[in-house]
Amino acid sequence: MKEPPTSPKGMRDIIDDSYYRYQGFFEKAQEIAVYYGFTPIETPILEKEEVFTSGIGPDTDIVEKEMYSLKTKGGTHLVLRPEGTAAVVRAYMENGFQALPQPVMLYYYGPFFRHENPQKGRMREFRQFGLEILGTPKSIADAMVIRTATAILKEAGFKQLCVNINTLGDKESRGSYVRELISYYRKHAGDLCANCRQRLKNNPLRVLDCKEEKCQPFKTDAPESVNFLSQDAQKHFKEVLEYLESMGVEYSIDKTLVRGIDYYSKTVFEITTIDGDSDGKDITNNKEKKDEADANATKDSSVKSATSSLPLTLAAGGRYDYLAKQLGSRKDVPGVGASIGVDRVLSHPQAKPLDPKILKKPKVYFIQLGFEAKLKSLTVLEILRKAKIPLRQALAKDSLIAQLAVAERLAIPYALIFGQKEAVDNTVIVRNMDTRSQETVPLEILGDYVKKI
Repeated sequence: MKEPPTSPKGMRDIIDDSYYRYQGFFEKAQEIAVYYGFTPIETPILEKEEVFTSGIGPDTDIVEKEMYSLKTKGGTHLVLRPEGTAAVVRAYMENGFQALPQPVMLYYYGPFFRHENPQKGRMREFRQFGLEILGTPKSIADAMVIRTATAILKEAGFKQLCVNINTLGDKESRGSYVRELISYYRKHAGDLCANCRQRLKNNPLRVLDCKEEKCQPFKTDAPESVNFLSQDAQKHFKEVLEYLESMGVEYSIDKTLVRGIDYYSKTVFEITTIDGDSDGKDITNNKEKKDEADANATKDSSVKSATSSLPLTLAAGGRYDYLAKQLGSRKDVPGVGASIGVDRVLSHPQAKPLDPKILKKPKVYFIQLGFEAKLKSLTVLEILRKAKIPLRQALAKDSLIAQLAVAERLAIPYALIFGQKEAVDNTVIVRNMDTRSQETVPLEILGDYVKKI
């Protein structure tokens, strides 16, 4: 016997309460983004392959291992979007956003796809809420993106958050830093994992992102990007930290934070939960951290790893000033963005339910009896809809006892009984499910009557 089909590995159906939780989170995130000045954008789920191979980088895990790709009958190579930023920059250029007053501030929400091993809070089809500010190199844009993302997470129930932050420098400073990093790790190449040895050739910064235990000791003495910053990059990073301090946003400088995408420059960050038992004790003093960054932190400076006390990343992002040129723009379009992993947020114990506006607890259960009543049932439902009265119904059922049983099980306070006689008289019986008392009400005043009770 043929087995019924199931959803693909790492993908799932979102139903009932889960659906409303996702919708409620999106509505709250959207509301906060709008108050900060962001406007909506929705890019296609399918994009041309080069949007991501050119933008994210050919030697990243996303492009090498995780993209879902297909070839159309016309020979075009398309991919299911693995992330949002490159697609938004493509849309910015294609739709002539350069001609708008700058910066352009955008938010988006939807499904993204990566072919990786499914785990808690990370599926192959996952949902993100993203924020992007394009058209300004100013440090305040970095701070605004971080502040908006943390505000959304706090509204979702997270009381203690920390921004783990680093800077990768600009074009002027990044080259010398990468050369020094390669030189350092080549001395230890024989002791590195196979992935890091390959990354050292193709994507050196990614060695700092390695999670293999054997590679961790080498991070302690690895060169730090803050020691190679140009004057402009150093000033930019210092200002970002000052903005975070002025807003009361907790942060911790993480010298190993690089993110796994090639387009990042200057600021990179991850927003993480703080262990409930730590009470924030593992967060190093912000002022000391800023002074350390301002003084071009020395190699022997002590910066605590965020991974030990801040285990769960809820959001991440950074600046991508050179991405537009990688996608074919004639000139750079400075930008900064963040994405929130909605699946991970909603699966966390701290997350609180955010009911969507459409979700209203039903006040009445509509019961119909007989063919004549069934013919007019949709007319009665329309009267209630226009009166904005939430309800439940089972038009496919015929038994009064069965329909009343459902109303009781759902704990709905009133039942509306519409039988053959009521259909002829244009009335409805309104029954109080607690007291069992009932009253016959004309259809023309039904909406007002139900609202009043």
